Amino acid sequence: MSRSERLTRMLAPLGIGILLLALWQAAVAIEHVPAYILPGPAAIADSLWRNGPSLLASLWITFRITMAALLAAAGLGLLLAIAIAESRWVEIAVLPYAVALQVTPIVAIAPLIIIWVGSNFFSLLICAWLVAFFPVVANTTLGLKSADHNLRDLFLLYGATRWQRLWRLRLPTALPYFLSGLRISGGLALIGAVVAEFVAGTGGAETGIAFRILEAGYRLEIAKMFAALVLLALTGIAIYGALGWLNHWLLRHWHESVLRREP
Repeated sequence: MSRSERLTRMLAPLGIGILLLALWQAAVAIEHVPAYILPGPAAIADSLWRNGPSLLASLWITFRITMAALLAAAGLGLLLAIAIAESRWVEIAVLPYAVALQVTPIVAIAPLIIIWVGSNFFSLLICAWLVAFFPVVANTTLGLKSADHNLRDLFLLYGATRWQRLWRLRLPTALPYFLSGLRISGGLALIGAVVAEFVAGTGGAETGIAFRILEAGYRLEIAKMFAALVLLALTGIAIYGALGWLNHWLLRHWHESVLRREP
């Protein structure tokens, strides 16, 4: 990527963001919208400056839950995907339950988990993991099953063991799919952590960023709510960007999705 192209990729979204913020601030000022209904960007920035330390401390708790859930989803999802790809019986027996967990709203499950496990880090981790788990399983399973059949026959022709076929053929083929699922799961893990904190935070047991949003809402501190949402959005962008960098770093020398070709 050339320097001018990198500069364009940075300045284009930045310019649109500045324009939207300027229009937002102008509309709030011209229409005299009360701050408890819709604060302007200036008021949100001021709240972020004043409440930054407490919001960042709460965000760190949410971030820890998100990262732990993402790591658990990556590890367990990869193992389950390998089991599904290697055994038709495992796929028949287990996959329907994974789908059922995915399509059931976490808002409905979270109160039950918190009642059974307690309002603690582990219960929030379970909620976030349930949301992040399925994309890794689904994408990795698809990748494992996408290995070229001609290469499979070649491995069999040369007497490769089942482990050698998995390690040297199926896993490299599935790596881009696994990383793609991981990028999806990164944002979902953050959503699951926030939803779980909303449920647990109503009792005042947790001090994650979701609890700060609830607290600000009860006090009509709308600017503080927006400040917390800004931090959450930046965290989600950072997670997605970090996983995108990991994807590029692992695939940059060999996969077509990352290799750049001259036009």
